[in-house]
Amino acid sequence: MPEHDLVCFATRGFDSEPWSLDNYLSVGGYRAWQRVLDGELDRAAIIEQVKASGLRGRGGAGFPTGLKHSFMPREAPMQKYLVCNSDESEPGTCHDREILRLNPHSLIEGMAISAYAMGATVAYNYIRGEFIDEPVPRFEAALQEAYDAGWLGKDIRGSGIDVDIHTFVGAGAYICGEETGLLESLEGKPGKPRFKPPFPAQHGLYGAPTTINNTQSLASIPTIILKGPQWFVDVGVEGSSGTAIFSISGHVERPGNYELPLGIPFRKLLEIAGGMLGGRELKAVIPGGSSVPVMPAGNIIDATMDFDAIKAAGSSLGTGAVVVMDETTCMVGMLRRISRFYYAESCGQCTPCREGTGWLYRVLTRVMEGTGTHADLDMLVDVANKIEGHTICALGDAAAWPVQSFLKHFRHEFEYMIDHGGRSIVAAPDAAAA
Repeated sequence: MPEHDLVCFATRGFDSEPWSLDNYLSVGGYRAWQRVLDGELDRAAIIEQVKASGLRGRGGAGFPTGLKHSFMPREAPMQKYLVCNSDESEPGTCHDREILRLNPHSLIEGMAISAYAMGATVAYNYIRGEFIDEPVPRFEAALQEAYDAGWLGKDIRGSGIDVDIHTFVGAGAYICGEETGLLESLEGKPGKPRFKPPFPAQHGLYGAPTTINNTQSLASIPTIILKGPQWFVDVGVEGSSGTAIFSISGHVERPGNYELPLGIPFRKLLEIAGGMLGGRELKAVIPGGSSVPVMPAGNIIDATMDFDAIKAAGSSLGTGAVVVMDETTCMVGMLRRISRFYYAESCGQCTPCREGTGWLYRVLTRVMEGTGTHADLDMLVDVANKIEGHTICALGDAAAWPVQSFLKHFRHEFEYMIDHGGRSIVAAPDAAAA
C-alpha cells in the first residue's frame, strides 16, 4: 500500500491543542473549502469527486457517500438540510469522539463542503449525550472559531454562499444512531425510527429534503477535495477506498484507535495493536461493532479489513470496531451481555424487537444460571430468525445477528454450560481439549 497522509487526524507534530484552528490551518485546513468559495468547484463537481473517490459511509452500512449526496434534490427551491450523525453508540466504537475532540475542524469543513454541494444552507451535528464532558465543548469551541474566522455564516467571504452549522446534543439513546430516529429526536420527539419510504432525501428533517452522514465520512471529504479522488482510491483497496479508524478493544496489548488503510490484513492490524494480551490464543473477533456476526479466529486470521473481504468471510466491517477475544472468553457470557444491551436499547415500537430482545436475554440468563435446556438453543435461533428483517429499523437485525452467529460457531460452549449446570467451558481444566 502506498505511503499516505492521515485523512481525518491532522494532528501529527503538535503536542498541544491539536484541535485548534491554527493547527488545522497549518496542515492545509480550509483550503478545500476556500477552493469552493473561490468558485473552482460547483455543486455537481464536488459530488462527482466524492463519487470518484469511492468513499463509503463509515457509520456501519458502508453505503457510497457520493451516491447518497446525489439523491438530494439540490436544485429544488426549498430549504434543505445536512445532518451529521455523531451519536456514536455502537458498543466497541470510539473513534468519532476522537475526531470531535482532536480534529473538529476537519468535520466542520467537511460539513460545509457537503452542505453546499447538496444545496443545503443549514447543517446540524447531532452529538451523543455522553460526550457532554469534552467532545461537545471542543466541537462547539471549534465552531465558534470557524465563525469568528469567517468560514461559516451568510455570504461567506463574499462568495454568496450561505452555510450555518448548529450543535444538537442527544440524550444517550442507542436508537437515535438510526438516521430517522435521529431526525425524530432532532425535531424534539421521542427517538423512534420512521417507516421508509419516504426516505430522508425527499422527506427528512421538518419534512424537508435531508442527508444524514457519519462523522468520519464527512471529516474525510476535505482531504479528498484537496488531494483528489484518485489519491483516496490509491490509499485503500478496490471497493474500499481510503483509510478507516479502527477502534480495537478486548484482549490486545495496546487497545486504541488506529487510522489505517482499508484492506490491511487482520494479522497486521493485530500486530499494530500489540498482539494478543499476555500471548494468549486468539479465539474470536467481532470486526465491526457488537451488532455484526462474530467470527472465529480461523475465519478472520487470514482476512483483510475491508468491506468486501469481511462480508465474504461471513460478517461485516460495520463501524470498524474490532473486539478481540482470547481463549479465556466465555462466549455464552459475552452473548448475554450483548443481548442485554439490545434489550435495554429497543425503543419498543416494533413487537418482534420489543418482545424478542427480552426473550433472547431471559433465555440466555437461564442458560447461565444452570436451568437451561438444549431446546432453549433452538428457541434462541428461532426467536432471532423471527426478529431479523421484521422491524422498521436495523436494531432488530443487530440483536439477531450476534445470537445466530454465536450459536453457529460456538454452540458447543452453550451445550457444555447446559450439561454442567451453568459452568462455563473456559473454567474447566480440560477446556482447551473440549
